[in-house]
Amino acid sequence: MSDAQGGTKKNGRKKEKNKDVSIPLNDTPGPSATSQESRRSSPSASNLQDQRNQKISTWIKNNITKKECCSNKEVCCSGYSELDSSKPEDFKMHTFNEDKHVHEVSTDAFGNIDFSGSSQKSSKGSKYVRVFTDTKPEVLYELLTKQWKLPRPNVVISVTGGANNFYLKSNLKKAFHRGLIKVAQTTGAWIITGGTNAGVMMHVGQAVRDCALNNTTKRKIVAIGVAPWGVIHNKDKLVNENGCFPANYAIDTQGQGDLACLDNNHSHFLLVDDGTSDKDAYGAEIPLRTELEQYISDQALGTKATAIKTLVVCVVLDGGGGTLKTIYNAIEKGTPCVILQGSGRIADVIAQVSGLPTNSITTTLIKELTKKYFGEEYKNFKDHEIEAWKNMIQKIVEKSDLLTIFRARKDDQGVLDVAILDALFKAFKTAEPQEDNSWKKHLELAIAWNRVDSAETKIFTEERMWKSSDLHRFMRLALVCNKPDFVSLLLENGVCLEDFLHNKTLRELYKNLPNCFFLYKLVKKMKFTSSTRRKALDMKGLDQARKEISLKHVSNEVRHLLGKFTKPIYSSSEDGDYTVRIPSENKPETQRDDEAKREDEAKRIAGRDLFLWAVVQNNKELSKIAWDQCGDCISAALAASKILKKMAEESIDADEPQEMLELASHFEDHAIGVFSNCYKNDEERAQKLLVRISSLWGETTCLRLALEADNKKFVAELGVQDLLTQIWCGELSVNNPVWRVLLCMVFFPLIYTTFLVFRRDEDLQREIEQKEEIKMTVEEETHSTLNNNSDFSKQSVKYPNCWSRLEGLYCAPQVKFYGNIVSYFAFLFLFAYVLMVDFQRTPSIAELVLYIWLFTLVCEEIRQLFYDPDHFGFCEKAKVYIQELWNILDVISILGFCLGLAFRLTTKLFYPGKIILCIDYVVFCLRLMAIFTINRTLGPKIIIVRKMMRDLFFFMFLLSIWVVAYGVAKQGILIDNDNRLDWIMRGAVYEPYLTIFGSFPDNVDNAKFDINSCSMNGTDPLKPKCPELNKNQMPEFPEWLTIIMLCVYLLFANILLINLLIAIFNYTFEEVHDNTDRIWKFQRYQLIKEYYSRPAPPPPFIILSHLCLFIRKLVQWNSSAIETEFTKDFRGIEEEELLSWEALMRDTYMLSEWQAKSQSMEGRIQDSSQKVTTLTERLEKLEEQSNKALECIKESMEDIKKSQGDPAKETVRVATLSEQQKMEEKTQFQALLNRMEKLEGQVTSALQRIEDSLKSLGTPAKETQPQSTVE
Repeated sequence: MSDAQGGTKKNGRKKEKNKDVSIPLNDTPGPSATSQESRRSSPSASNLQDQRNQKISTWIKNNITKKECCSNKEVCCSGYSELDSSKPEDFKMHTFNEDKHVHEVSTDAFGNIDFSGSSQKSSKGSKYVRVFTDTKPEVLYELLTKQWKLPRPNVVISVTGGANNFYLKSNLKKAFHRGLIKVAQTTGAWIITGGTNAGVMMHVGQAVRDCALNNTTKRKIVAIGVAPWGVIHNKDKLVNENGCFPANYAIDTQGQGDLACLDNNHSHFLLVDDGTSDKDAYGAEIPLRTELEQYISDQALGTKATAIKTLVVCVVLDGGGGTLKTIYNAIEKGTPCVILQGSGRIADVIAQVSGLPTNSITTTLIKELTKKYFGEEYKNFKDHEIEAWKNMIQKIVEKSDLLTIFRARKDDQGVLDVAILDALFKAFKTAEPQEDNSWKKHLELAIAWNRVDSAETKIFTEERMWKSSDLHRFMRLALVCNKPDFVSLLLENGVCLEDFLHNKTLRELYKNLPNCFFLYKLVKKMKFTSSTRRKALDMKGLDQARKEISLKHVSNEVRHLLGKFTKPIYSSSEDGDYTVRIPSENKPETQRDDEAKREDEAKRIAGRDLFLWAVVQNNKELSKIAWDQCGDCISAALAASKILKKMAEESIDADEPQEMLELASHFEDHAIGVFSNCYKNDEERAQKLLVRISSLWGETTCLRLALEADNKKFVAELGVQDLLTQIWCGELSVNNPVWRVLLCMVFFPLIYTTFLVFRRDEDLQREIEQKEEIKMTVEEETHSTLNNNSDFSKQSVKYPNCWSRLEGLYCAPQVKFYGNIVSYFAFLFLFAYVLMVDFQRTPSIAELVLYIWLFTLVCEEIRQLFYDPDHFGFCEKAKVYIQELWNILDVISILGFCLGLAFRLTTKLFYPGKIILCIDYVVFCLRLMAIFTINRTLGPKIIIVRKMMRDLFFFMFLLSIWVVAYGVAKQGILIDNDNRLDWIMRGAVYEPYLTIFGSFPDNVDNAKFDINSCSMNGTDPLKPKCPELNKNQMPEFPEWLTIIMLCVYLLFANILLINLLIAIFNYTFEEVHDNTDRIWKFQRYQLIKEYYSRPAPPPPFIILSHLCLFIRKLVQWNSSAIETEFTKDFRGIEEEELLSWEALMRDTYMLSEWQAKSQSMEGRIQDSSQKVTTLTERLEKLEEQSNKALECIKESMEDIKKSQGDPAKETVRVATLSEQQKMEEKTQFQALLNRMEKLEGQVTSALQRIEDSLKSLGTPAKETQPQSTVE
């Protein structure tokens, strides 16, 4: 039997006497250590690798030695060969004089191992070195970290256990592999094993191999094998005085005999030589390995003296006596141990007695467990060995704070990392005298391993109140490492965002952005030279470019994503750096509220910054958590939707845009949910939220963000449409019928009656009703009359005067629209009259009026082009203007009219000018469709027509292929060499196109051929050219061919393509029809906004308003803002109350969403499953404790029975086991049985409730029954 680390330090280990050999740690260059192998890499890379190998070889030769005999290297100093079988059994190596017969020389085995057997030089093979047992651990540590360039470990995982005849169950094997690799990946741990291809070491190697094949992480797993040199099979392949780069090593498990091969999945090997070989060499590496682990554990992770030391945890699988000694030594030194129950032998023995009191762990119990788990090996054990084992096991179990038992379950294979984390947490408490250091390191590891459950139960308990400053470092770590659960946990336990997220921290977060599209955009827009830019855009130079990121770059890019209508979210300070932009207050405030308001504003800004940082990297989970911290939640959700949609539009990735659009839709739904909740609670406040200027998101409004983000669902909400309707009606009531408004436009004195209701009238009526209600209430309470108050209420009501009513009527967007409709119909009527009746050489009065009218239309288009409330600039405003279809039609119609007018005023081009004007009239009529977009019935139909016109364009391209193909073939067969272009186009394009609509040609057959209807030579311009004629003066072309061609053409063109067009139109109609109402509501805003800013008089009287505007610009009058209904600035107390109410509505909405989710069938089933799992685990633990107690009682009863016949034994038994102890055991056993029965009853009742609830949902209860089964 041999163990992976099965033994302790040998007593016979010799120390150097009379002198202390000091080996200098230098890097003196020496001769080349590379072997002469063939090279496949480039010369430069090969030379660089040769230099590295030479440097390592020189260092190893100067600092690492071995010991050998002075006289003969093959025969040992005692006269026997190392493999000589004639040595006596009682031969001992310590009989020779080490000072006389042994001297130190440089090691002769080091380099890289190539397990593949190829002769190619590679730096990627496993590195190895042969060392002697007296090598100082600091030398080995320098070799590992400085020469072999290994990063310093945060944790050392020492894996020990069985080496031979070791079998690991499949579920435990999976749990061990996954847990071990997860720990190594997340913490940068070193895994130290025995290094051979057997037992536990082989399983570690397989886990490392699986991780390398998975390729999910860039961090390479460090697996260091510390193996005895004497037991290595084929070790002669590793010997070379100048080093092997590489050493070709073959794994020969068939011919290794009692030796062992190295495991090919370990990354580094330390081969320890103590002069022994074969079986005698097993355990030679243990002293050096122990010293090395102890030295690493003494190294500080930081540079300060109070820094936390590197922690070592021992993981045990299987094993025998040597493994037990290793566990005992580790526990005595304060090293935590994790025992894998179910792995076999000594590991299972310790796991079985781990929960028992020390006096219950007797020799008899250890014998029974050893016989049970060791099998046939138990026969070789002696009584004194079992007694020694019992003593060590008792010592181990006493220190339960350093002992962790891992029990793998079949349904949970990945929690070994949790067991290791718990073991390390126990070590923190033991090793660190200060409590703060222990929880800090534990929390750091919990974040690295993403074990929020461990942090909740072990750190964030109710026993301690946390300061925000203590958690800032961990908050930053959780954000950078993308641990949303920990971000939420830290926020719940005291992290104050306004204290944490200051400018410096925010810049660091942006510098540590993961590789994402936003980071690429930032780097791309930074100021670099051309060569530096290419390097920065490359992933290799990205880390250097991150250092140059500032809030200025972030602000510019966010403004680009949000739109230029916003202002920068971060303003520039005096020193040139960019800081968080805090809006200025124009209105005075009381000093009592100043500090509280500043704190609220800082909290909202910090929430905004965290949310923006999460959104730009397309992090769904983190952005959800950050959104809960935003004070202006509706604006934040809509801004996120706009940013994500813009990034999805610009992204060149295949899958990322879809993820961005999904997240944008998620936040749009959140904005809709919160706003709907607000509107149900208070309509007036909800509409204020839509038009409130948000200082946190670039001085814009929710309504503008929704429109720019193309959030049609949000704009289609009832509250948004009601606001737009109010703006559309202006000062008029929304309940006025259209016919009354039209009648008052003609007979305006009607507005001074009750014929037309104004919004002010409704407000005044509502105010009077409220005062009347107050009056009635007060009268009931005081039983007194309030005539004075009644008179006061009548006097306080101020009705609108005559001018305000007249202005309210004609300045309403609704009235402007109706006036412009009438004006446009009059313009078209006048235009048609001039074209058909009064179009003379000399322009008539009607025609001159038409020109003046058109001039006013041109002036209005110019005003719209230069109208720039968002301060885009002319170029940007022109781009926005030209993107609208109706503006394009306006420009085309005006340009066409000007061109026709220019031709019409000349003598030669008079008639072409009229033709152009007639065509231009068609464009003006098409522009008339824009009028119907406001109509609820016709508006959606116009949208469908626009979609179908796009489909028709692509269909015409497909149809033209068939038309041209048939037309050219027909024309070439019928007519020979016709050079008249007009007749060629008629025969090749026009006639085939008319054939689709039923105009069949007569010239494809001879039945209706008339020689007088065509021209023989094509000289008659009014007749087509005749086809080739035969002797009978009949067409010579093959009549059967042209008829077949016509039939095929009609089959495809008339039947196939036309029906395809109908199917396309039908699909478009069905697709768009469901969303037409939403699209119409969205486009309705543009029309309302246009007529809200439009002057009141319709053309041609609109020229008066243009003159007034022109004069104002000349004299530089400061006019007030026009869009008062679309943007309103709330400051001070009103804004605070509005945002507080919005946050309350947000919380109500999230609570309702959570309740709806929890009440769903999936949520109830998942909750029930978790309850069953928890109860099952508790039952299993209780059953395990009861089994152990039963074993102890059974053992005691057997001892009593054996001692009944012997008075001496009875006396001893009575002396050792009193009546009180027996009663305690009996009471303990009865209590355990009662607890089991009680818990079993709880599980049964819980399962019954779950079964009843699932039956009520219509789900069979059989699905949950297996979860409650206890084996």
